[in-house]
Amino acid sequence: MSNIGPSYLNDLNDVQRSAVVTINGPVMVIAGPGSGKTRVLTFRIAHMINSGVHPGQILALTFTNKAAKEMKHRIESVAGTKANQVWAGTFHSLFARILRVEAHKIGFPNDFTIYDTDDTKGVIADIIKSMNLDAKVYAPNQVRARISAAKSNLITPKAYKNNDDLMAMDRMNRRPMIYDIYEKYVTKCQRSGAMDFDDLLLMMYKLLYQNPEGVREKYQRQFKYVMVDEFQDTNYLQYEVVKLFVKYHGSEENVCIVGDDAQSIYSFRGATIQNILQYEHDFPNVHTFKLEQNYRSTNFIVNAANEVITYNKNQITKKIFTTREEGKKIKIIQAMTDNEEGKRVADSIIEQKNRYNLSNKDIAILYRTNGQSRVFEEQLRRLNIAYRIYGGLSFYSRKEIKDVLAYIRLVVNDKDDEALKRVINYPKRGIGNTTIDQLSKLAEDNEMSIWQVISSMDFSPRVKKSLEEFVGIIRACKQKAMVSNAFDAAVYIAKASGIYSELRADTTVEGQSRYDNLTSLLDGIKEFVEDDELIEGESIDDNKSLSVFLQTISLMTDADNENPETNDTITLMSVHSAKGLEFKSVFVVGLEENLFPSYQTLSTPDQIEEERRLFYVAITRAEEILTLTYANSRYQYGNMRFNDPSRFLEEINEENIDSMTIVKRPSNEDDFGQVKILGGLKPKVLQPMIPKIDPNDFVSNDPDEIKVGNKVLHLKFGEGKVTAIDERQVATIYFDQLGENQEKRIMLQYSKLQILE
Repeated sequence: MSNIGPSYLNDLNDVQRSAVVTINGPVMVIAGPGSGKTRVLTFRIAHMINSGVHPGQILALTFTNKAAKEMKHRIESVAGTKANQVWAGTFHSLFARILRVEAHKIGFPNDFTIYDTDDTKGVIADIIKSMNLDAKVYAPNQVRARISAAKSNLITPKAYKNNDDLMAMDRMNRRPMIYDIYEKYVTKCQRSGAMDFDDLLLMMYKLLYQNPEGVREKYQRQFKYVMVDEFQDTNYLQYEVVKLFVKYHGSEENVCIVGDDAQSIYSFRGATIQNILQYEHDFPNVHTFKLEQNYRSTNFIVNAANEVITYNKNQITKKIFTTREEGKKIKIIQAMTDNEEGKRVADSIIEQKNRYNLSNKDIAILYRTNGQSRVFEEQLRRLNIAYRIYGGLSFYSRKEIKDVLAYIRLVVNDKDDEALKRVINYPKRGIGNTTIDQLSKLAEDNEMSIWQVISSMDFSPRVKKSLEEFVGIIRACKQKAMVSNAFDAAVYIAKASGIYSELRADTTVEGQSRYDNLTSLLDGIKEFVEDDELIEGESIDDNKSLSVFLQTISLMTDADNENPETNDTITLMSVHSAKGLEFKSVFVVGLEENLFPSYQTLSTPDQIEEERRLFYVAITRAEEILTLTYANSRYQYGNMRFNDPSRFLEEINEENIDSMTIVKRPSNEDDFGQVKILGGLKPKVLQPMIPKIDPNDFVSNDPDEIKVGNKVLHLKFGEGKVTAIDERQVATIYFDQLGENQEKRIMLQYSKLQILE
């Protein structure tokens, strides 16, 4: 031991060191945020090697190739080149490696094909077609997700058929034939000698389970030490495979799992927190180590994280702490609207950069759904602040957004060939690439636009029918746009084109995200139309058409504004994407009921607890500065919605908060109706809150009826008094409930004011 002490053991705190040197028997390392999890994991493997364990007897399972590569690199820095012999990699990559040797024992060739997601969807689409099923009802991506979920829970086609709940759910969703598709899909993969990603796990389980005396014991003897990183992210099937590797009679169960139940946030991918919660029950002799010292965040942030997570009942009790300085208290920003929220975040970023000498790369904006990025992108562009979308595309670069905008561009300008080519066969209407190429050539030869070619030339009956359908859609949209504002026209286009129904029908997680992005775009157009407030010095432009909207966003989608050479950018990302990262300053935005926590998670205690864990992950990304923001109102699905501040805000004690502009939820009940004593925030002196106005009860008057001296009601600003109206029909209105900036100049044409007296 003396030859290794100085190299790494002395760099560990007491609990970390104990976890590293305990290499025999079952071990559980609960690693709080910023507690040095990766260091413990890699040093533990290095310690095994330096203590005489052969590296080829160590199986280390991760969730990303990047994590496995980093792990090997760190082990090598401590234990030398022997680290390369450790079986370290993702579940899928290592299981595929074993199956390449053993697959023939479960009826597959050893050189089996691995289907990616597109391959899987293609096979499923062929099966759906062969069964004469409606591809809109049995959307291949949704069926694939259903089959994937079944495999992840060890449900075979036979077990699926015998599961009354699954079959009843399929009947309720008008898809009673999913079982048959599943069965045919499994048969086709077997016949084709192919496995999909889920099969790499399922067939590994099948291999070990069905061959206990041969294959299972062989690998149990080979892998005397099994380690699993990010154990809270494992699904039921992954844990069952792990148990088969370590349940070897006559030897110790040398299995170590590393994770944090408080950061279990991927149930939508099949992960289950129950794996880590029941680990001590499955391995009663487990040695448990809790890494509770946080090296990342300042005291106020750590305290807030502890306070929030205590509201969860299903958890392994721990209390993270830090020896760092107290730092800056948490700031909470209340905004009237989501657009104002974007402005205030952008302005705060400028202030933080100047006051604390921060670079752009030190700052992140975290949101619950990707569609929220739009308002922040727009405001950052307004201030010429460089940013990047992490783990995804800029809002206006996402496929579904570009598709809808292409339709809008074509409606505004039918000579836009690029827009036409993008959407002429989306959603699919039987116009293939060959036809599109022919149209392009005809247009070039005749010096015409493709639209003119379609409108003036004859084609074969089949192609002609499809083209006439497309032309009819565009002409109807043009007619609607001529008599409607941008929002009404855009909604019509989204529905008439078929994009709206196609995205709405996709109930997978990815599909829901695409649909949310579409509605966010429509909400932005709605805000564009209803933005009746004038800024002093601005020119008046009362044109709310699609053409003006396209002109407005053109600056936001101009790639010339991007600078690929700089890495100094603000990071925008969903909280799910932020796990494992850290920034000096973090803005967690959109903290409202029905948004964060999401309205989709309010039905069960388990879902609420996962949302709280997601919030816990969000706030523990911050090293020094944490800002939490919310809006009283925002457009959602085309309507102005008024939401309460998130319940998570009131779970933070006020001594950790610098500025307080929220009102506690009036209810004295907990998440599910149980009376509780609120021990969280006590509001300080607040800005006046505008009473919520039910849009269904709001009746606006004709703009011509508005006169100086009228007392009026505005959906956004509340009650006010008209003090002046100029010759351009711009009203000056004093809203006494606004606190600061009480006087607004509003165009009456778009004002939507209700006369009170």
